[in-house]
Amino acid sequence: MSNSSFGSGPTLKLALRFALREMRGGLSGFYIFLACIALGVAAIGGVNSVANSVTSGISTQGQSILGGDIRFQLNQREVTAEERAFLESKGKLAVSANMRSMARLPDGSDQSLVEVKAVDGSYPLNGKLETTPKLDHGALFDEKEGAYGAAVAEIFLERLHLKLGDRILLGSASFEVRSVIVNEPDALSDGFGFAPRFMVSLEGLGAAGLVQPGSLVDHNYKISLPAAFSEETITRIRDEAQEKFPQAGWTIRSRTNAAPSLSANIERFSQFLTLVGLTALVVGGVGVANAVRSYLDGKRGVIATFKSLGAPGWFVIAVYLFQIVILAIVGILVGLIAAAAIPYLAAYALQNVLPIAGAGGFYPGALLWAALFGLLTTLAFAILPLGRARDVPATALFREQGFDQRGWPKPTYIGIAVALMGALCLLAIYFAYDRRIAIVFVGAVAVSFIILRAVSSLVQWLARRAPRVSSTALRLAIGNIHRPGALTPSVVLSLGLGLTLLVSLALIDGSLRQQLAGNLPEKAPNFFFVDIQSREIDQFKDLLQKSAPNGKIVSAPMLRGRIVAFNGTDITKMTISPEGAWVLRGDRGITYAKNVPENSTLTEGSWWPADYTGEPLVSFSAEEGRNLGLKLGDTVTVNVLGRNMTARIANFREVQWESLAINFVMVFSPNTFAGAPHAWLATLSDPAATTAQEANVMREVTSVYPAVTSVRVKDAITIANELVGQLAVAIRAAASVALIASILVLGGALAAGNRARIHDAVVLKTLGATRRTLIKAFTLEYVLLGLSTAVFALLAGGLAAWYVIVRVMSLPASFQPEVAVMTVAVALILTVGFGLAGTWRILGQKAAPVLRNL
Repeated sequence: MSNSSFGSGPTLKLALRFALREMRGGLSGFYIFLACIALGVAAIGGVNSVANSVTSGISTQGQSILGGDIRFQLNQREVTAEERAFLESKGKLAVSANMRSMARLPDGSDQSLVEVKAVDGSYPLNGKLETTPKLDHGALFDEKEGAYGAAVAEIFLERLHLKLGDRILLGSASFEVRSVIVNEPDALSDGFGFAPRFMVSLEGLGAAGLVQPGSLVDHNYKISLPAAFSEETITRIRDEAQEKFPQAGWTIRSRTNAAPSLSANIERFSQFLTLVGLTALVVGGVGVANAVRSYLDGKRGVIATFKSLGAPGWFVIAVYLFQIVILAIVGILVGLIAAAAIPYLAAYALQNVLPIAGAGGFYPGALLWAALFGLLTTLAFAILPLGRARDVPATALFREQGFDQRGWPKPTYIGIAVALMGALCLLAIYFAYDRRIAIVFVGAVAVSFIILRAVSSLVQWLARRAPRVSSTALRLAIGNIHRPGALTPSVVLSLGLGLTLLVSLALIDGSLRQQLAGNLPEKAPNFFFVDIQSREIDQFKDLLQKSAPNGKIVSAPMLRGRIVAFNGTDITKMTISPEGAWVLRGDRGITYAKNVPENSTLTEGSWWPADYTGEPLVSFSAEEGRNLGLKLGDTVTVNVLGRNMTARIANFREVQWESLAINFVMVFSPNTFAGAPHAWLATLSDPAATTAQEANVMREVTSVYPAVTSVRVKDAITIANELVGQLAVAIRAAASVALIASILVLGGALAAGNRARIHDAVVLKTLGATRRTLIKAFTLEYVLLGLSTAVFALLAGGLAAWYVIVRVMSLPASFQPEVAVMTVAVALILTVGFGLAGTWRILGQKAAPVLRNL
């Protein structure tokens, strides 16, 4: 038959008409397709919409979050009279101070670490401090009957079993708990606190006597600008401040950058979740390929008819490509609807954690990005089965069952598929917050696909060469694994990636928990003591030795300083790698020492003599130095107490941060800070100490030295453990999206293989096989496939987790048998459960209709 059967030649309009007409029969066979696309699009669009919602909230509510339009922060010192006059000339000024200290009961029976915040009468300039009961500044904080007022967090009352009206000691002053803090508007800009909030007046803090030379206290000066100000005004004030007071050492932040750490962490976390969502979408792409292949297999007669009537190959491609794109658009729309709703759901869920996320929002940019990913994934995975169908001659379509085992399609289709996948990867990398991590992630997924395909081929090769067994059911199971059209590649590929992701995350989470709750407490100090005055350090150590005679005491002088330049170049004008950026973020603890500190090993350079008096020198931690691109002989300029000090790098040290001992990124030669006021830091280590003995040490120290902050390491580890647990839940929930996609693909793969299963079951039953034998054979097949997938997931996930734990986090990895058991169990439940659910219906198939079509 000639092309004349299609008139003057088929057109795209005619192909679209055929596609729409054929779709009138419904979406049978494409529900998995739709679910996979919708799930991936919803994950990517939802995550990025939530991130946009939070960052938008930070931007629009920047004044309230910062507590003003611009903030000047100084560490360990207050502004000079000249600096204060400059700040007051720019607008309304509010002053506050933040530090950690110990609040204790009047009888000395108990105490608690608190985050002290002292405010003046202008607080807050923006936003609203909400307390219960509601009191004005004077009623809340002024001195009455020998006690200043305090507003505290609810958890503080619970920890010390207090009620409103009770008195508490802070430093050398008495405070009355007058109100409970409901909302602190600028809490986010103050950063994360490990202890409950204890808010007092600046006068109350002065009476407590906590602020002494070298004390770790942040002084904040917030300015509310006139209503007609602009962003240029803020920039001008910042530049003027830096020019007029070049060595002030203050950190300047504006309302447009109110919570930079939170914004950065949200971007990092959203990137991770986006990559997980992309993994789910790519896993779903396997489901797309299976659905398209199965659908075209069912349409082989129609395709053969098209070709017999003279339709060219491109016309066949166009008809079914139109159908696939239309279905993809449906799936994308479903996913976008879900993604658009996620910010509102997240706003409700996070309202007590992040008040700024309160309103949700509609973010078309994030949704458009997700839609683009969904469309590219669909086309990338659909093009190969389409190309295979296009090149099959009409005679073969009439004569054979389907498209299985026909080799690769023409290079043109492979090239298109590769180009689409490349575009998908490039987009993921381009829009990533940290492109290096995105490249590693995308590369790992690509390698995993290749390895999973190799694993499935290996499993089939082993099955093909397995010795003959006497069990009929086992023999059938092994045969099913390697026969043409076997489920092996689809099952291994669909489950492998999702299980690998879950295994790696579970192992990382387990190792972190083990380090925090198991290994670290054994080698970590029992206590950290901060803000010990230089004149008191010897007496303080004597007190510790009496309270804990078997304990080991380590002490070191400590100042706070902010790195402002490397080799004379301002760090704000340098490009810094993400790995080393944390060292430059805010003030760092620094020290000086005559000898190499404990838990440190020189890796390059030499230590200065004990009596060194020459040019200021500094020892830099090796890993952080590498990340910052530093080398021996480079200079580091640090602002300490309003003065810029420049020192030359004399050596690099390998620091054992995981020991939780006293360690510093920078250790200076003693002559660098000669005469500078500073406090001391000390640790007490006594592995045999009981809880009662630790409580006694804390009581003794807090009673004699009320201005010294005591941090019990086990309490800090417990808080960190809780945070890791919360983060792990969020990450596992996100990773579950990929596993759900894997399950959908698995179900689709099993459904796609039903035609061949029906044929096999009918023939075997005709030859005398019983239902029991067939069920046993299918069960053994699914068990073997599940075990193969679980073994791969354990190996690949274990390797990925080892890299993150050992190479990235520098922690020891540990074997966790419960993860292995969980992985095997999940793999077997899914493969055997889904497999038998589909097989049970097949075993009831009537033989006659099938035998007639053989």
